[in-house]
Amino acid sequence: MTALPDIAGIAALTICESLLLALNDRNVLPEREIVGILKDAAATHTNAPSGHSDATHQAVAEVINKIIDGGNSVRRR
Repeated sequence: MTALPDIAGIAALTICESLLLALNDRNVLPEREIVGILKDAAATHTNAPSGHSDATHQAVAEVINKIIDGGNSVRRR
């Protein structure tokens, strides 16, 4: 059974991806800015201070980088 924090995280990710798509579709933010936002978010986790949650930060950065690579949050034109 999936833990509640996992469900909340997946829901948050889905909402954020939908918002990024809507911002791009409505020409509020161009693709390069959306990719920049995602890269900044990944860098935050990649460069997080060492501590007890290193594996979590690494995993989060990997997920964000996969989103960038897969184009999930930007409709590639």
